[in-house]
Amino acid sequence: MKHKRIILSVTNDLVTDQRVHRSCTALCEAGYDVTLVGRRLPESVALQRPYRTVRMRLLFRKKAVFYAEYNLRLFLRLLFSRTDAFYANDTDTLPANYLAAVLRRKPLFFDAHEMFPEVPELVGRPRVKRFWTRIEDRIFPKLTRPHCAAATVCQSIADIYQQRYGLKMCVVRNVPMSFPSHNADAERLMAELPADKRILLYQGAVNIGRGIEWIMAAMPYLPDCHLVVAGVGDIFQQLKREAADAKLENVTFLGRVEPSILHCLTSSAALGLSLLENRGLNYYYSFPNRIADFVQAGVPVLATDFPEIRRVVQTYNIGTLVEPAPFDASTQCSMPPDPQVLAQTIRDTLAYWDNLPLDERRSRFERAAADLNWNNDKKTLLNQVDTIF
Repeated sequence: MKHKRIILSVTNDLVTDQRVHRSCTALCEAGYDVTLVGRRLPESVALQRPYRTVRMRLLFRKKAVFYAEYNLRLFLRLLFSRTDAFYANDTDTLPANYLAAVLRRKPLFFDAHEMFPEVPELVGRPRVKRFWTRIEDRIFPKLTRPHCAAATVCQSIADIYQQRYGLKMCVVRNVPMSFPSHNADAERLMAELPADKRILLYQGAVNIGRGIEWIMAAMPYLPDCHLVVAGVGDIFQQLKREAADAKLENVTFLGRVEPSILHCLTSSAALGLSLLENRGLNYYYSFPNRIADFVQAGVPVLATDFPEIRRVVQTYNIGTLVEPAPFDASTQCSMPPDPQVLAQTIRDTLAYWDNLPLDERRSRFERAAADLNWNNDKKTLLNQVDTIF
């Protein structure tokens, strides 16, 4: 048993961040004494975790003032906490962690879940993007020093950061643990959905650039299907209003769903959706965790033909790829696909899987699930964290 104390930090309220929960659980199982620090929101629900959690109440929730307050509050907490190491999740937690690690001469681990300056919310805001890029320019080269290490979610991002900063990052993919087979709350939730419709499922953050509105536009041409959106985000309320205004009766917004319930809901879907816009390198090189969730549940996917997504979908033949929509960087808008064409693609995809022999379908998903499994990637994470001590 290691009995080393390690503090992890995130900018969210901890409830639905499954990657961080998996990391914390793996560290606990390996003998680390784990504390996870995030923030508390008015809508935050109670947590029961096998590690300590701290959620700070902040005055601000958005924009620069939020990040400034968060990093200041986090820095003061880290400065006076009993710990042996700091673990920063994403660039927006890195300033406080790096400064505390330098002042206290403690090891630092950095886990990049994405290319933060390339997230869609920043791609159209050049001044803000430059600010976070400068943060990375200053700190990333220093993460090559002894008692520092880093990880990221895919090889494409790791290659970019190694070329740009000389920073060698191990790859810890955003893949799930094995799914539970039963959950009573999930069954009650599914009982409220139409039993005679085929579930098209989007799960994850309801943010700009996720293609949800494209599927909504196609739903009038899919009378035998029902779109379920599980998650919350920046455009959640906007999309709900648009669905109500268009009188889309075959669309349901579930809002925030507990992971244990979501896993069972995922298994009930006929098709999993992951249609991303080409809004910067972060989306282009992403491998959304929802795809790995669909794989674990044996659900075929309809996804955008981006490099990391293509690698998995084509390797295991577990879904259909669609061409990225043309994106105009000057207007920050994509040309949406024709709703009738998209609806036909969905019908064709469903028909293909309906006609595929069950043994062949099972074989494909078993091979994919054996690879895209947290039991594989947590070993990489633990080995990398061990190197900082």
